[in-house]
Amino acid sequence: MTIRNATQNDVSAIEYVYECARGYMRSHGNMTQWLNGYPYPEVIDADIKAGNLYVVEDEEGIYGVFAFVPGEDPTYAVIENGEWLNSKPYHAIHRVASSGRKKGVFEAAFEFCSKRADQLRIDTHADNITMQNAVEKCGFVRCGTIYTWDSSPRIAYHFDKNSDNKQ
Repeated sequence: MTIRNATQNDVSAIEYVYECARGYMRSHGNMTQWLNGYPYPEVIDADIKAGNLYVVEDEEGIYGVFAFVPGEDPTYAVIENGEWLNSKPYHAIHRVASSGRKKGVFEAAFEFCSKRADQLRIDTHADNITMQNAVEKCGFVRCGTIYTWDSSPRIAYHFDKNSDNKQ
């Protein structure tokens, strides 16, 4: 398994991974996350150009993708029903997806990201039980509710590498 920056040459494989992830979500009761083809091509393109999109691959090709974004995320500025573990600078993990060919994409992304940043934040849909379980298994603490760019509520999580991650 290798994790590397995504390139424009990877776009069709990335779109396939996202398509598989949307199908998995629908088949597991998550009917409203990533609608209408999200993540859109322009989101993928912007992530690649910013150097924030990563692929997980092996000798058979790309089977996972995630965005690892430094700096403040505007959707994390306001949190309801709780609070962040701290206000230290952080990186956000977004748009994690697997084709389903191999397990452990989130765990691999987490290991990669936690070696590069002490503070990590992530959010997921209330119906995305698979992601909630993966995030909590890696030690993230559920902190409250944030709202995405389209005003959809998301469960917000925070990981502090230098604490016991309990709230």
